[in-house]
Amino acid sequence: MVVAVGGDGTLNEVVNGFFRNGAPLPTSSKLAMVPLGTGGDFRRTLRIPIDPKQAIEILRSGMVRRLDAGCVTYQSADGATGVRHFINIADAGLGGEVVHIVGNGTKRFGSATYTLAGLRALIGFKNKPMTVNIDGATHELPKAQQVVVANCQFFGGGMQMAPSASPTDGVFDVILIKNAGKIETMRGMNDIRSGKHLDQTNPKMELMYGKRVSITSPAKVRIDLDGEAVGFLPALFEIQPGAIEFITPR
Repeated sequence: MVVAVGGDGTLNEVVNGFFRNGAPLPTSSKLAMVPLGTGGDFRRTLRIPIDPKQAIEILRSGMVRRLDAGCVTYQSADGATGVRHFINIADAGLGGEVVHIVGNGTKRFGSATYTLAGLRALIGFKNKPMTVNIDGATHELPKAQQVVVANCQFFGGGMQMAPSASPTDGVFDVILIKNAGKIETMRGMNDIRSGKHLDQTNPKMELMYGKRVSITSPAKVRIDLDGEAVGFLPALFEIQPGAIEFITPR
């Protein structure tokens, strides 16, 4: 058993230890998590207790489930091609800017760190043109705020961006957030936090599903994986069904 003790960033580092050159390593090891960190988003989908003692009890009494992982090929800061995995959520655009700000600041405010960074990023952010290809179907977004590629439901310190996402269904939930303005984004934050933003008819948000998602842009667009800033577009996201055995609550 391999136990990640920390937040989503720590878990992401441990997850990447289960892969090499984009493929799962042969192993009988199971992965588990004791949450201690800033965002605590991955644990919410699987209902892993935030209390360390209760989370440790899951190591003994929980069940093993095979979870999907995402493999991402992207452009790193030095222009080279990078390959990493994620287990929770990846996104391009505004979310990447938020994570960049968080990574270069302090996390002493806990989950509120992401809210504060989000406001700061939103003020200076300009929507970017993006081309999104999902399982062969191309979507041209002349101005997009962000594209979210979700394996699980929560990001940004408790925002339920992908309320229907499941890490066991073999597909990504892909949310296209089009030319949303700053004021309407701020007004919609509570709906996103509660997962109600996709219940409404909103022409600037579209939910799709896919196993292979490519995103390109002529602009410089940051991406993040599990709340970790890794690089820029272009990026290719591919689902790897059942790639990791994870100990979860029953």
